Amino acid sequence: MSDALRSTLADGSYLIAGIFFILCLKGLSSPQSARRGILLGELGMFIAVVATLMNKEIVSFSFIIGGLIIGSLIGTAISLKIPMTKMPERIAFSHAFGGLATALVGVSEYYNHGSHIAPFKMGAVGFESFLGFLTFTGSIMAYGKLQGIISGAPITFKGQNYVNIGLFLASLGVLGFLIFSPGSAPFFYAICGTGLALGVMAILPIGGADMPVVISLLNSYAGLAACATGFAIDSPVLIIAGALDGSSGILLSLLMSKAMNRSFANVLFGAFGTQIDPGTAPAGGAAQPFNEATVDDAAQVLMASQAVIVVPGYGMAVSQAQHAVRDLAASLEKRGVSVKYAIHPVAGRMPGHMNVLLAEANVSYDKLFDLDDINDDFARTDAVLIVGANDVVNPAAKKDPKSPIFGMPVFNVEQSRSIIVLKRSMNAGFSGVENELFFLPNTMMVLGDAKKTLLGLVTALKDGGH
Repeated sequence: MSDALRSTLADGSYLIAGIFFILCLKGLSSPQSARRGILLGELGMFIAVVATLMNKEIVSFSFIIGGLIIGSLIGTAISLKIPMTKMPERIAFSHAFGGLATALVGVSEYYNHGSHIAPFKMGAVGFESFLGFLTFTGSIMAYGKLQGIISGAPITFKGQNYVNIGLFLASLGVLGFLIFSPGSAPFFYAICGTGLALGVMAILPIGGADMPVVISLLNSYAGLAACATGFAIDSPVLIIAGALDGSSGILLSLLMSKAMNRSFANVLFGAFGTQIDPGTAPAGGAAQPFNEATVDDAAQVLMASQAVIVVPGYGMAVSQAQHAVRDLAASLEKRGVSVKYAIHPVAGRMPGHMNVLLAEANVSYDKLFDLDDINDDFARTDAVLIVGANDVVNPAAKKDPKSPIFGMPVFNVEQSRSIIVLKRSMNAGFSGVENELFFLPNTMMVLGDAKKTLLGLVTALKDGGH
């Protein structure tokens, strides 16, 4: 095959792959088309990989084949072992190695070419290395916070934001110097080290409540690093894919911040999510009384209802209770009860994660409703079943200007006739804010593992039907 034909085929394949990547993002905009979008993205990546393997500069395929086999085995093992409830952690872990890969490509390019790198290419190599290492350590930190290895509360020290911003600006300044003096190797490796440090320091002050935005932002960083890699090694498909990933990640982060009625800067620098002692009033007074109920009490309310709305949250994911939720809904529907699911934009630490978990349990998409589509229905609902949700059902967000979550769009669950909350304990949510919904007279708290409670409710409904 001639070099001209090889180049033409590669460029055409990259164009087709880029189109598939765009169609992938389009498909991911809706749960109904998400699976098709993923398949299109996988097909696009397959085409891009095959086209890249046609590159005449490849000396030997031995390492490529070895890496392909090892990476495929590891990826398959991880995917088979990790449950859908751990998908946020899985994504953060994947971002870490994606960032590391782009950073190492940058280090390799600099090591091989050093002072002979052209100014524009030096800028791309420095940028990809800095962002790649930042993404690596930042994603590891996010994984640690999600997994509970690191405290989900913000870890701060005086002047932390100024130190982080100073290091970032200093890195940009050093990169500018390298563009005109690429042979200064210590400065290049200083940028790499600063990226590693900033990845840790930038995530430490961010609380668990904001991890969805952090993961989305790290995804954007990984995309921008990949885009820079494309410029560094003259790879059109990396430029296309990285630009799509980077821009979509930033847009998603901004949209999620808006969904929480928070500024993007507040998410990154506000140290939001500081924990307070559970079971206490916001002012530090005595614990408030609440209506603790049994499984049988909750079952009686559900059996007397004609319309029920289920509000799932991260607690459902922790207890892996999505199948039990489906079984309970099926039992209610056999009794003629209308069952809907209310999905908050930031529910479950990941955007759309509740959709994914419920879809895994074969819950029909037409029963899932966004906040704007279902909020008016709560006033006409007999019972609301809250499974592990907390901040997204807190009325303080609507009426208490002093609340840290004031202005965040929340469900109007307090307007329903009866509220059943399944919760492991009376601990505060990720925001560390006491939820006044739990102390309303029409709220009953059923404490314990959500999955066991739901299975108990299914049994009680069956027994009540005889």
